[in-house]
Amino acid sequence: MESQPSRADLIDPASIASLGRIEIVARWVVDGFLAGLHRSPRKGFSVEFAEFRPYMPGDDLRYIDWKIVARADRWMIKQFEEETNTRAALVLDVSKSMDWTGSTSRLTKLRYAEQIVAALALLFIRQRDAVGLIRYDEQLRTVIPPRARSIQWMRIIRGLEQPGSGRESRMADAVVQAAKLVKRPGFVVLVSDLLIDREQIQNALRAVRAAGHQLIVLHVMDPLERDLDMVGEAVFADTETSLAIPATVADVRTAYRKTVDRAIEEWRSMLASLGAAYEVVPTDTPFGVPLRRALAARQRIP
Repeated sequence: MESQPSRADLIDPASIASLGRIEIVARWVVDGFLAGLHRSPRKGFSVEFAEFRPYMPGDDLRYIDWKIVARADRWMIKQFEEETNTRAALVLDVSKSMDWTGSTSRLTKLRYAEQIVAALALLFIRQRDAVGLIRYDEQLRTVIPPRARSIQWMRIIRGLEQPGSGRESRMADAVVQAAKLVKRPGFVVLVSDLLIDREQIQNALRAVRAAGHQLIVLHVMDPLERDLDMVGEAVFADTETSLAIPATVADVRTAYRKTVDRAIEEWRSMLASLGAAYEVVPTDTPFGVPLRRALAARQRIP
């Protein structure tokens, strides 16, 4: 008998999400994720010194400047470039197409994405980074400017609980607003199912990169959207335009898969040309996977 994963970031997302409220699950996920990271001998500090800051409980005692302690009776920590504050805006698509799942055993794309955003926000705050939130559908539903204080996370959790699911997707407006919130070069993380014309968003994404921000796009997909793993007759409907077309699944499966794969590659190519990171994230993927990919993308983008 196989043993079940003990870390929340490795458990089936629907199973772990059923065990508590979004903030509880996000804490479990982030705790498990951080516990699973390979520890650097430098404890996360880079070799490039930046400045001093006051000692905080839990700081590594190896980085206390004992000369300052002896001279001024003040406990100061050497802060290195990797630890200096980063500013980030998390941009969440809450349009109607996100509120869908291909199986009752899986989370909707929106619930899955909300959990990712909650965990990412907590991860940034625990790294002493400033993080904010933008939610959008046919309008900007939530705009929370980046802050690094611990209370910010609960503001973001409350923001995630606000209503949404309008039919249209004003992604360009949301991305432009995110770039404005991040005053100096930082991060914009877009979480969406990307059911939008690329031409409508390309200029906005290019503006984000031109402003010096690092851009990470997490493309949330239900497994059924990719593989069309069903049989019989079906009605294929666009939840945002109400367009519906009946068809036999077997007749369209191959062409459908090719179309989806082509769309993914076109997104990947366009975002790569902008110097952005792009990852497809199926909703049956444990939450630790997109967190790891986002962290890797953060380290990878110049």
